[in-house]
Amino acid sequence: MTLLVIAIFIAGYALIALEQRYQLHKAITAAALGASLWLIIALHEGAAVQTATTKAGAEIFSLVLFLLAAMTLVEILVHYRFFDLMRMRLLKLGLDDYKQLWVIGVASFFASAVIDNLTAALVMLAIAGRFFRGANMLVAAVTIVIAANAGGAWSPIGDVTTIMLWLAGKFTATEIIAWTFLPAATTFVVCTSLLARGLRGDTRDIMEETVALSGSEKAIVVSALASFSLPLLFSRIGLQPYFGLIFGLGIVGMLIAAFRLRAADVLEDVAGSHKTHLTSDIEKALARIDVASLLFFAGILLAVGALDHLGILSQISNVLLGEKPGVTRLVAGNAALGVLSAILDNIPLTAAAIGMLATTDPAIWSLLALTVGTGGSMLAIGSAAGVVAMGRVEGLTFSRYMRMATIPAAVGYAAGIAVWCAEYLAFR
Repeated sequence: MTLLVIAIFIAGYALIALEQRYQLHKAITAAALGASLWLIIALHEGAAVQTATTKAGAEIFSLVLFLLAAMTLVEILVHYRFFDLMRMRLLKLGLDDYKQLWVIGVASFFASAVIDNLTAALVMLAIAGRFFRGANMLVAAVTIVIAANAGGAWSPIGDVTTIMLWLAGKFTATEIIAWTFLPAATTFVVCTSLLARGLRGDTRDIMEETVALSGSEKAIVVSALASFSLPLLFSRIGLQPYFGLIFGLGIVGMLIAAFRLRAADVLEDVAGSHKTHLTSDIEKALARIDVASLLFFAGILLAVGALDHLGILSQISNVLLGEKPGVTRLVAGNAALGVLSAILDNIPLTAAAIGMLATTDPAIWSLLALTVGTGGSMLAIGSAAGVVAMGRVEGLTFSRYMRMATIPAAVGYAAGIAVWCAEYLAFR
């Protein structure tokens, strides 16, 4: 049975990697893969499998509910033009391309820690299109990808992989920030410094109409942003982090309803140029959520959970790292997983690592978050942000990204690990 499960897993993973070629969405493949592996186990073990599936289902539920609430809050911020306001503020600075690259890079780095790296990349790519042209836009796009991936690596809610590790209890919010912020920032600074050399002169900014938020809109934006801090607070009092986001989403929704009741006769502003909070619809926000990604995460976690249940991950860990690996071997293993994440999806890699790495040290698990989060920046297909950038930026192909970003990203990756090692030697 074990060989059959491994063969099906490899075949399913291959289909996921080749989804574009066969026009088969990876979410469908992952869902079928996860369910089929547990079906094989159930046919072999019978009713005894229920305990294992209940545990796997609880882990998936917490992750999917967390992401569902986070995505909804982001859609609310989009509706209330928070990101349009960011773009307008940046335009007013009137910076040249070199300074603007650093401003957008820093904004991507910190925004991804709150709204996740994929969303931050999407937003900042749209903003960058107002400031850069031609070759400079390619440099900006690559910088945004690397900055967003690095920013997502130091926050417990900045990436799906960090959320997975956090929810699995591998580190606290304070621990991952303490261990990975400086290494992630080093990765970002080193990469951006190297990429900035590719800028060619200055390009003209596209000016836009002024964006102004009403008092009630500002209140909703602030409450939505504040909701992203609640998972940290709720985890401190013993509740799963997703309770914080669900609570925040509920408060924001009631706030929107309260403002609508106070001014029900107003549907648009005086000029009729934009929709106000009175036109906000939670059902429309939910309809814009990437449900396919949630299905993909669930399927992958089911599949990897099946491998873990059969002890396959433990066997792989023993072969690669030994039964009682030392710190040096664990660091080398994490670094290798990070390089591998440039080719393979970091979500299944992280899910597999949770069952493979034989350690309870939060510093080591924080290193894993750093490596799989930033290692994917070395290739365009190594992260969701990179894939999105190729689809959104004209001229940014796989080969162009590799020529521009692989060496800077690799240098930044090594620098980040070196800083982490220095921290470990100093504080352990």
